[in-house]
Amino acid sequence: MGKITNDTFLRAAKGEKTDHVPVWYMRQAGRSQPEYRELKEKYSLFEITHRPEICAYVTRLPVENYNVDAAILYKDIMTPLPALGVNVEIVGGVGPVIDNPIRSATDVEKLGELHPEKDIDYVLETIKILTEEQLTVPLIGFGGAPFTLASYMVEGGPSKNYHKTKAFMYSEPKAWSLLMDKLADMTVVYLKAQIQAGASAVQLFDSWVGALSQADYRTFIKPVMEKIFTELKNENVPLIMHGVGASHLALEWNDLPLDVVGLDWRLPIADARKLGVTKAVQGNLDPAVLISSWDVIEERAKEIIDQGIEKPGFVFNLGHGVFPEVKPETLKKLTAFVHEYSAEKLKQ
Repeated sequence: MGKITNDTFLRAAKGEKTDHVPVWYMRQAGRSQPEYRELKEKYSLFEITHRPEICAYVTRLPVENYNVDAAILYKDIMTPLPALGVNVEIVGGVGPVIDNPIRSATDVEKLGELHPEKDIDYVLETIKILTEEQLTVPLIGFGGAPFTLASYMVEGGPSKNYHKTKAFMYSEPKAWSLLMDKLADMTVVYLKAQIQAGASAVQLFDSWVGALSQADYRTFIKPVMEKIFTELKNENVPLIMHGVGASHLALEWNDLPLDVVGLDWRLPIADARKLGVTKAVQGNLDPAVLISSWDVIEERAKEIIDQGIEKPGFVFNLGHGVFPEVKPETLKKLTAFVHEYSAEKLKQ
């Protein structure tokens, strides 16, 4: 074990032809799985991610249960922040809460650096267990993108409108720029460490960047994303970008030195390509569809696959993560459907 025998996802991510469409699901590991829920009765999220054997099991489970073409490392986007001096606590029903939010340039200057071997050795150990001993599909590593991490750090927790974050960005441009640089450096170090430990691809989640206009994205965020992806390019693994509610940024992402543009359900794949997205695309079933009838799921999946396979470089996924109400057998059935239907269509 531990040798990739199914590289369909990697080939699609590089824009190559495949004989069926590869599929994996954001948040496929965790919340909707009974085996995971059982574990959660004994361990907190923090404990699971800090115990490599258990974390590897949670990461591996959906590959075995659903027959997906890639695994995504089970962890939280907040994982590297404590090393920088950010006090994060994951509060049930709320999410990440930070008791020392950033309020000034001085707070930004105080932020430390990430030393992966010392600070997140448990993450690297989990990756090694998975890639050296267990998985026969690629493992995707990931990180939170600077804007999304900054929004938690400035707001002190989840937010609906990011007013404090945007106000800080507009009123303290120098401090903002320094914060972006520090988070970019940390992200590069973090993702490189995951790749060196064995991850075959990495995805950056900019969950909340859709809150920004295109002009603000270009001014305050894009330069730092350019820096991150340029530095990661030398690692020679597929680089994926994903955000939610960020269809207006699809072309900005297409400009970056990355391989795959992740789309949520708001922008059809055909429209993204008409707009000028030329990179491989990943997406983009609305996860809410997964709790409707099978007829609806199949019809929506067909539409997405038909658009996706019009050119090589398509990975089937959701527009956001699996949520707890989704039945595991639905994901298993959907994976089989995507594989079979796309294989049939690609033969024609």
